[in-house]
Parts: sequence; C-alpha cells; structure tokens
Amino acid sequence: MERLKILVVDDESRMRKLVKDFLTKSNYEVIEAEDGAQAIDLFFEQNDIALIILDVMMPNMDGWQVCKEIREYSKVPIIMLTAKSDERDELQGFELGVDEYISKPFSPKILVARVEAILRRTSQASADEVIEAGGILINKAAHSVLVDGHPVDLSYKEFELLTYFVENKGIALSREKILNSVWNYDYFGDARTIDTHVKKLRSKMGEKGELIRTIWGMGYKFEVNE
Repeated sequence: MERLKILVVDDESRMRKLVKDFLTKSNYEVIEAEDGAQAIDLFFEQNDIALIILDVMMPNMDGWQVCKEIREYSKVPIIMLTAKSDERDELQGFELGVDEYISKPFSPKILVARVEAILRRTSQASADEVIEAGGILINKAAHSVLVDGHPVDLSYKEFELLTYFVENKGIALSREKILNSVWNYDYFGDARTIDTHVKKLRSKMGEKGELIRTIWGMGYKFEVNE
C-alpha cells in the first residue's frame, strides 16, 4: 500500500525532525520545508500531498499566508502549529480553513493521532465527494465546480458556501447557521458578510445564481424546481 505523503513546514530543523521521526514510524512519507515560500513551491510541485503540518511564525512567508494561498486551490487538510495560545489566532486559523490547531509545546504522539483522525475523516468523505443539483456539479476532492458543464472558478469560502447550500437543498438557512457551519466557529462579527459572499457567488454562477433564493429577514435557501 502506497504511503500517504505529509508536508511538514517549520523553520526549526529540530522540530521538523521530531515530527518527521514520529510520522515515519507510523508509515507516512514526510517531506520538509523550512519556510513558507519553500512550502508553496513543494506543494504545487508534488501534487499528491495528503496533509500539511504548518508552523505559523516563519521567515519569508508566515503560516497564515501559506494557508491562504493553498486554500485558493486546494482543500488539503492543514494542521496549524503555533507557540501562541491567543483565541484570535485560533479563530483566524479556522476562518482560513485550518482543520486542526495545536499549540506548542505538544506531544508528538497526540499530533500523530490528530493526523490519523483527519486522514480517516478525509477518506470517509471521499466516498461522497461528488454532489449534483440543478445542473451544478461539485467535486469536493478536486475542489471544482461545473455549472451546466462549464467550470466556475470559486474562492475557498465561495466553494464551501455553495457546497453547504447544495447539501441543504430546500432547507431555509439563517445567516447565523450558515456562518457557524461554513466558517466553523461562532462568528461574532457582522452577519452581512454572508450577503457579500452570496452576491459574489451568484454573479459567478450566472443564471444558476437564482437557485440561491433570499428569505427576507432570515437568510437563504437553495431551491431547485424538479
């Protein structure tokens, strides 16, 4: 069985070696990057990375920027490592699409357990990776969308939002519920951020954007006339 490949990104060589040793013992293939810029290069060169373990504080490009750039193209699971325990940092990580958030110092065994849990979840989800409704075809694994057979380029959040709408077809969804589900945490900011994302999403979908219907005073509903 082919070993899954994990990219470990940290500017401390000792930390990379520690994580690599534990992952290798668990039969993962590990490649390393010592800064954010190198991580981006390796990720797009390799094409088959199953998961990224990413440090926040690094030279050349920090972990937030690396995560942001990768999320424009891929849903690959990302575990963020940080020396900080600030709640704002954790919320920022989830908003960018981080799957797990682990503060240093940490137990390497716990890290490996988190890796295994995320990869199991990813593997189970792949069985239901393609969904379709109203001429919209969403491939979760490839992070791609076809509208009437034509590819549509969506940002990470737009993709997550459309997927959530299609998976909840015919259900009235409040802005708060959408924020909590798509943004992955209790959002205390302005709920109108949803309206901004829906507006952009509709414009990219052309006529199919009308399938996302506004429910005045509440939120939205994705509805297809069968």
